[in-house]
Amino acid sequence: MLTAFINGRVLTDAGFADKAVLVENGRISAVTGAEDPAVARAGHKIDLCGQMLLPGFIDIQVNGGGGVLFNDQPTVEAIRAIGAAHRRFGTTGFLPTLISDDLERIGEAIAAAGRAAAEVPGALGVHIEGPFLNQERKGIHDPAKFRRLDERALQLLTSLERGRLLVTLAPEMTTPEMIARLAGAGVIVAAGHTDGTYEEIVAALKAGLTGFTHLFNAMSPLATRRPGVVGAALDDTKSWCGIIVDGSHVAPAALRVALKTRGADKLMLVTDGMPSVGSETKTFLLQGRAISVVDGICVDENGVLAGTDLDMAGAVRNATTMLGVDLPTAVRMASRVPAEFLGLGHELGRIAPGYRADLVRATDTMEILESWIGGEPN
Repeated sequence: MLTAFINGRVLTDAGFADKAVLVENGRISAVTGAEDPAVARAGHKIDLCGQMLLPGFIDIQVNGGGGVLFNDQPTVEAIRAIGAAHRRFGTTGFLPTLISDDLERIGEAIAAAGRAAAEVPGALGVHIEGPFLNQERKGIHDPAKFRRLDERALQLLTSLERGRLLVTLAPEMTTPEMIARLAGAGVIVAAGHTDGTYEEIVAALKAGLTGFTHLFNAMSPLATRRPGVVGAALDDTKSWCGIIVDGSHVAPAALRVALKTRGADKLMLVTDGMPSVGSETKTFLLQGRAISVVDGICVDENGVLAGTDLDMAGAVRNATTMLGVDLPTAVRMASRVPAEFLGLGHELGRIAPGYRADLVRATDTMEILESWIGGEPN
């Protein structure tokens, strides 16, 4: 059945426009005027009542949601629950994220993600954040889980049968050759929890590194004679950087510097969301450690940051106030940019003909009212 979204302000590549969006077989068939005869012929009409129609948000770093932590339950059912929790806030595509754990648990997560990519609306693959990290920048990760990236681990990381696999690693803890092998096998490689030098990161970028996980956090900073990971990230022109815009993980001024350096088309909003997102319970256990949400921030008993209680609607809202970008730009940083990073920019992240009908209806204050994945409502 042809569905027409009418009477809304549609966010197109050129900005907001009073257009109708036609959807058929889960894809956008046209973005057209209300007077188009095809609109009248549509068997199903959805009146947006003058509100915004946005491309669905894509979150590449989702540790949990709805009271579920992916590390505790690396299953299809957990991915479904996490996706449902984040969908309430406009996320229509996501990577369930496993922080540093044993290879057996990583294998379970990858297998579940492959099945979920075929069964769970919005599941796009999996993000394996660690355990190939540097203890000097461990953050909340358990260093007892850290290990070298050997042949066994490489085989595991290249075993995903469906969807995208993103791995966060510390480039200095492996070799450019191993990074090249991962990238050559279709794995998306990002640097994070790394104390690498500028030179080590440049070598990794040449080998196939294409991303930086939560820029500024858990990585060697930019200094005058030691540019570090941050310097390499800001100096590069081709890679993408995930940023947490909650006002706590990174000072807004630092993020504005990154924005001026790299541009909005290379910065992705991420939540690094934990089980508290979409849940009334604001405490949980992370690998045996008690985590609490304090003033909107997830911390352990020592005050170490442990992900966030941030949702993507909030991240978009924060980007407009903390980074000073307009709403279309903030939405692009939450949709089209991560889609391009994942190699899915040809079908996700835009409201345009041929794209999957992943759509969000929102108020001017970014309250999410409805969402559709492949044209199917939530």
